Amino acid sequence: MTTSLPLSRRHFLASATALAGGFQLGFTLAPAQADSPKPELNAWVVIAPDESVTIRIARMEMGQGTLTGLAQLVAEELECDWSKVRTEYPTPGQNLKRNRVWGNFATGGSRGIRDSHDYVRKGGAAARMMLVSAAAKQWGVAESDCTVSKGIVTHKASNRSLSYGQLAQAAALIEPPKDIVLKDPKDWTIAGKPLPRLDTRDKVTGAQLYSMDHTMPGLLHAALKNCPIFGGKLKSYDAKQALTMKGVKKVVTVADKGVAVVADNWWRAQQALETITIVWDEGPNATLSSAAIEATLKQGLEAQDAVIGNQSGDAKAAFASAHQIIEAEYSYPYQHHATMEPMNATVLYTPEKCEAWTSTQNAETALAALAKAAGLPAEQCDIHRMLLGGGFGRRAVSHDYVEQAALIAKQMPGVPVKLIWSREEDMLHGHYHPITRARMKAGLDSQGNVTALHMRISGQSIMASINANAFFAAGRDPSSFQGLNPGGTEGVFGYAIPNLLIDHAIRNPPIPAGYWRGVNNNQNALYLESFIDELAQATGSDPLAFRQKLLAKSPQHLAVLNAVADKAEWHKPAPKGIYRGLAQHMGYGSYVAACAEVSVTGNKIQIHRIVAATNPGHAVNPQQIMAQIEGSFAYGLSALFYGEITLKDGKVEQENFDTYEILRMAQMPKVESIVMPSGGFWGGVGEPTIFVAAPAVLNAIAAATGKRLRTMPIQSHSDLKIS
Repeated sequence: MTTSLPLSRRHFLASATALAGGFQLGFTLAPAQADSPKPELNAWVVIAPDESVTIRIARMEMGQGTLTGLAQLVAEELECDWSKVRTEYPTPGQNLKRNRVWGNFATGGSRGIRDSHDYVRKGGAAARMMLVSAAAKQWGVAESDCTVSKGIVTHKASNRSLSYGQLAQAAALIEPPKDIVLKDPKDWTIAGKPLPRLDTRDKVTGAQLYSMDHTMPGLLHAALKNCPIFGGKLKSYDAKQALTMKGVKKVVTVADKGVAVVADNWWRAQQALETITIVWDEGPNATLSSAAIEATLKQGLEAQDAVIGNQSGDAKAAFASAHQIIEAEYSYPYQHHATMEPMNATVLYTPEKCEAWTSTQNAETALAALAKAAGLPAEQCDIHRMLLGGGFGRRAVSHDYVEQAALIAKQMPGVPVKLIWSREEDMLHGHYHPITRARMKAGLDSQGNVTALHMRISGQSIMASINANAFFAAGRDPSSFQGLNPGGTEGVFGYAIPNLLIDHAIRNPPIPAGYWRGVNNNQNALYLESFIDELAQATGSDPLAFRQKLLAKSPQHLAVLNAVADKAEWHKPAPKGIYRGLAQHMGYGSYVAACAEVSVTGNKIQIHRIVAATNPGHAVNPQQIMAQIEGSFAYGLSALFYGEITLKDGKVEQENFDTYEILRMAQMPKVESIVMPSGGFWGGVGEPTIFVAAPAVLNAIAAATGKRLRTMPIQSHSDLKIS
């Protein structure tokens, strides 16, 4: 039966916030719903009489292939016919009513598969066991005498067989098994295979609906302007002209921060919005500039108030006795997610219920935002999940666009309203990749061995932006040390350096920071791998051999590094005019490395090839992994060459793709991927290889030019241009 969770709105909001930080619900195999219109074996599997198999997916699909990968894992244990598989998304409201049977809805940090593989596989295996049990009971035979393949249960001794469609109704009445044994990955026939993605056909034919495409009877459209200064508020506005324009239904305020026009189509709403005279209270940040933020970060490099992330030995004493000291300073800017689909949501509000149709990376935090804005209990609200036209972390935690859509719709009860941010609004009101600087300092002995390393990071904490209470209680942000940790799955520092100190001087400008694909691994890998190359150069060492020596006690780091070096033929001379660069890193549970090949002619850079290797432990769909590697390089190289958000007078200067450029197809290098799963652990795929894109190319550029680029992006701080 359907159960209702006695959960207060305050407790739900707190739980949703915890989920955003990575909370994982343990697996509980709930019984099927007795009132389900189709035979539901459990929360994950529904089998219809026509033999179609519906697999429910809690995580979100945003182009990374998670939907297909999770379906493969369930289908593998279910032993169904893959050609009969369909998928559907449960809503967070349904999850709430069923005691969160689907667990975590969050899709970020490359956790879609690595944090849910166990319980979704158990869902498939349990359903298979129940189907076999139903067949055995019907035949009066032992379950152990039955076999199953492609959705058919067979009793070989009597030559009888039944399909899943024939058995589903009876199987749904069987108590779920308590002891579930999962397949050994070596026996996989569906998972681990490069199967075509389930969403490709609809994308190619145009049938796939994104959040922007959603429509319904009576739908109105809203365009919005927020105060362009961070921390500013709405002071006053004059909408007389807007209210006379064709199609305009209403002009409303959105809390104390913005003005929205509601019209019969979005273009009319946007055009009317442009006629409104708005006076802003610009607040305390009206004079904030990138130069002022940079000065604050430089001060942090000298500060004494740093939080330690990784420490061993005595770095201070080792520096005092070092034969040679090498220092370098790097910087990494604010960057925007720049999703192809700007923020949007459709909301239908009534005093009794509030629903939203939107794209989100975490439907439960979206539901929390909706409930808060609607002023209703979470049980009276729901989110209908739509495919994302890009997420990259922007739709993971902050659902300001959902909240704003609800606040607008609340002023027009019973009327569905679709809010779409313009591209300019999207650019000006992001939750940006945090800005940081790093000072790298290494001590060498007389033989060129690294005896000490101090890495001082100065810059913003993401946690301080999205969960200030937790940040100030903890006094540190663990995500700042991604890829630099002594152990764990979120990023291990692999180099064996006897005296090590990695710390973070936290400096938080009043600019919202958020998770941006790869998060802090991106700059941490760039700082570290560029500096390792500098040390190799200072000691006259081959960059590969120098790393191999330092990684001798980290075999998994070393394995991916050696794989790219071998495929790129590092030990052979490169073609004339071609220069190579290496980088390796570990993050989100996976080990990655890259070798880039570039040429520099005058001030023109051409990236010819990048060889990439990844060890994610298990490869659910190798073809999808290769696609993710290629996509991550396009994203990472766009950031390296172009990605920078700057501020003047408290406002973001980049408002569209003319001033916030991305890599063109003609500039994209050839990518050769090496997928080398070792088993034994579950790593992520969508983000890890992005870490090594920039440092591998930077190291190749340094080899080509003899000059080290330390301030990003390249085209804003160098005369070099990508061709």
